Amino acid sequence: MAVTDYLKILQQCSNKKIAIIGDVMLDRYVWGKVSRISPEAPVPVVDVIRESDGLGGAANVANNIKSLGAIPFLLGV
Repeated sequence: MAVTDYLKILQQCSNKKIAIIGDVMLDRYVWGKVSRISPEAPVPVVDVIRESDGLGGAANVANNIKSLGAIPFLLGV
């Protein structure tokens, strides 16, 4: 498909009502440095440097649909 085809599809999405049905999630991202392996189990021990949260699952899909100009209706399961 050509770029013009994609642009035409995006224009057709504008102001359309779209239902999203799914699990509404909150994603948590953790950045850190592995300092050692735990003596209790073979898993890394992480020194956390930074944490952030973001939309996940159906919530992320609804946010993306809204950014395209459509009107999302989110139904969480």
